[in-house]
Amino acid sequence: MDLNFDITAYLRLSATDIVIVCISTFLIVLIAKHFFWDKVQAYLDARKAAIQADIDAGKEERAAGDAYKAQYETQLANAKGEAHELMEQAKANALAEKKEILANAKVEAESIKAKAHQDIEREKSAAREEMKDAIVHVAFEAAKQVVNKEIDEQTHKQYVDDFIEQAGDDSWQAS
Repeated sequence: MDLNFDITAYLRLSATDIVIVCISTFLIVLIAKHFFWDKVQAYLDARKAAIQADIDAGKEERAAGDAYKAQYETQLANAKGEAHELMEQAKANALAEKKEILANAKVEAESIKAKAHQDIEREKSAAREEMKDAIVHVAFEAAKQVVNKEIDEQTHKQYVDDFIEQAGDDSWQAS
């Protein structure tokens, strides 16, 4: 093997080589354009259309998402408003029920008070009657012993009844 070879022979540039390379490149481009350019252009157009369709679909999805978001926010605001309205209505109902319970309790208390007052009056009347009967009995017995049968029993009873009637009178009790 010969280690002494000249590398400059391989790296030389000649005008004929340059012309041949340019002509061959031009011919390759013309052949490629004639046979393959339409297919390459159609592929690139299809790819461009697919990308544009994806971009448009993304925009539509985003618009739909924004619409759903706005609808959700509206529904959420409505739900908050309804919840607030329900709370206010529940408060108003509770207040009305409280007033009704208090009114019923007041009416019931007044009824109990009136019944107690009637019971007291009835007991007072019964006590007066019992006291009147007791006074009549005591007065009759006392008169019997005092008079010792000087007047008849009918007249004596009349005196005692008159006395008790006057004793049961409010003017006699006040003095």
